[in-house]
Amino acid sequence: MGNIDLKFYVSILLRRLPYLIAIMAVALLSSIAATFFTSPVYSSSAKILSEAPQIPAELARSTVPLSAVEQLQILQQQITTRDDLLALATRLAVYGDSAKQPDEDDLIADMRSRIKFEQLQFDTQSRDQGATVFSVSFLAGRPDMAAKVANELAAMILDRNQRQRTDRAGSTLRFFNQAVDRLSSDLNRLEADILKFKTQNKDTLPESLDFRRNQQGSLQERLISLEREETDLRTKRGNLIATYTNAGQFAGAAPVTPEQQMLADLNRALADQLAIFSETSPNIKALRARIASLQNSLLASPIKDGKKDDEPASRQAGPFGLDLQLSDIDNRLKAVAVEKTSIARAIENLTRSIAGTAASETVLNSLERNRQNIQVQYNAAIGRRAEALTGEQIEMRSDGGRFSLLEPATPPVRAISPQRRRIVALGVMAGLGLGLGVIVLLELLNKTIRRPAELAQLLQSQPLATIPTIRPPSKTHFPNYRRHIAAMLVMGVLPLSPIDGPVSQHGIGHAIAKSGAGLDVSLIPVATVAGGRV
Repeated sequence: MGNIDLKFYVSILLRRLPYLIAIMAVALLSSIAATFFTSPVYSSSAKILSEAPQIPAELARSTVPLSAVEQLQILQQQITTRDDLLALATRLAVYGDSAKQPDEDDLIADMRSRIKFEQLQFDTQSRDQGATVFSVSFLAGRPDMAAKVANELAAMILDRNQRQRTDRAGSTLRFFNQAVDRLSSDLNRLEADILKFKTQNKDTLPESLDFRRNQQGSLQERLISLEREETDLRTKRGNLIATYTNAGQFAGAAPVTPEQQMLADLNRALADQLAIFSETSPNIKALRARIASLQNSLLASPIKDGKKDDEPASRQAGPFGLDLQLSDIDNRLKAVAVEKTSIARAIENLTRSIAGTAASETVLNSLERNRQNIQVQYNAAIGRRAEALTGEQIEMRSDGGRFSLLEPATPPVRAISPQRRRIVALGVMAGLGLGLGVIVLLELLNKTIRRPAELAQLLQSQPLATIPTIRPPSKTHFPNYRRHIAAMLVMGVLPLSPIDGPVSQHGIGHAIAKSGAGLDVSLIPVATVAGGRV
């Protein structure tokens, strides 16, 4: 052990042993008294089983997605609220019927410290299929009270869990009912707007664009056909007049004027151009403008001899057959002109409607897109409402994940506190530690020199030898044993350092005579007496 003097410390321990025993006895008695005077505390717990859904989730999914641990945490916060704890303590008379009741704040804090929730089992490998077991326990001074409160807490958990799951399912169903009603209203409003827009813009709807374009092409072809027919009729009319004039059957008939001949040529050119170009072509527009200008000039020509210059020869004079043929041709020309005007107006309207189709299509597409989006949301809400209705039926039948009482709380046989053996053992250990501490403190306060090492430390000099303790016989008392030890030291065991030179017999005898009941420490710089006071 090196420089550690075990015998010295053992001797100290043996000398102070009565103190150690006394302190340990006091600590032991105190711990025993504490176990008898401390009120017992009993704990009773009820076990709750969280069951998996009875119906597979692939067939019908519950609308309560919370796990068992999350549900228990929510229920724990709800049950330990101030109002619920006050009602529970009053209903079960947890603190007795005495007039002196604790304050509400102290009561709530004490009740919360007594209630304990614990998770006993949880299958992490199969979260949806596994079962979870919880325990709710309560601490009380009586076994029956602990069991009664624990069972009441378990009943509150089961009741609130069922009500909570049912309320959640009902709230989900009400939410989707409201969503379906709202989306249905929006859908009806948009459909009414679409119908109104289509009614107001029926001529520019995109679905009739192809029909109107085909109709426009047909009318343009009909117009070209009328133009050709008009040209042929005018040519036929001119030919009839020329034939009757050359044959001499149309006396006094004036020849065809250059303006009339030009008008006929322009009509033939227009018919030829319409076969190649469309109505919007610059050539067609220029020909129609010249034809209109020439027709206006012929209609405004002056009257000679009571007759118009541009009046047909058939009107001036001619046989009955010529007049009849010219009358038919003129009537047909009038009908062709009326039909051309009508077709031109229809083509203009179709062109305007085709041009406005793009704007109508943009607005209609926007309305249709909104209606389609709302229709998708409406269909999704309908499907989710059906799922919510199924989930509500599952929760009403308690076929979803539910809590059930696995084991009710029973009055405990033994108290969990105080633990007498543990308290007694702690008391013994505390007494031992306190006794050792007192012994160490007493030794630290004792400044007496008892070992050579202490003397060497004090005098800063190492002794050459030490004399062990000389114990007298048990029945003999030697009151002057210190004097004998001092004489032996002076007679030659160790020299005296304070004397310079040889020591005389007189000096030794004088030192012995001066020693009295013992030697002065200052006269022994290099020697000590082991085991006793110097």
